[in-house]
Amino acid sequence: MKKVGAPCSFLSASVELNDCLRAAGTQKRFSAGEVLFREDQDNAGVFYVLTGKILMSVYGLPKLDRLLSAGSVLGLPSSFTGHAYSLTAQAIAETDVVQVTQTMFLDLMRERPELCRECTDMLGREVTFIQAALAERRNHLGAKKFLNDTVAV
Repeated sequence: MKKVGAPCSFLSASVELNDCLRAAGTQKRFSAGEVLFREDQDNAGVFYVLTGKILMSVYGLPKLDRLLSAGSVLGLPSSFTGHAYSLTAQAIAETDVVQVTQTMFLDLMRERPELCRECTDMLGREVTFIQAALAERRNHLGAKKFLNDTVAV
């Protein structure tokens, strides 16, 4: 069996956040292989995983793949900033999620400061991961360019 990513639990929601996201969003089902969102795609809100497994990945850096399961909240950085997604989220098994639009998510964050704090804590952990992934990509591309330049000499 092919390894698809390291298990990740730092994006898990509390029971209270779970309940609020379920109430604010729309439930959707994704089949294995379907993409919830792609790197560089415009924001479509946050996705709360109810069942199944999601592979989060950064193009070209498979060693940074992460496996997320029920209870995880995806798309926080993009939903807070309004920028495009930095990662790709793909179902690797039949997966049920609740999708909460950016507007509804930000309204919830304004109305419930304790949940906003929880999400910003998760956001901090996610941004740390993204920064590490982007630094790794830069290092990888820099090393590749160096090797190409060296061979060309």
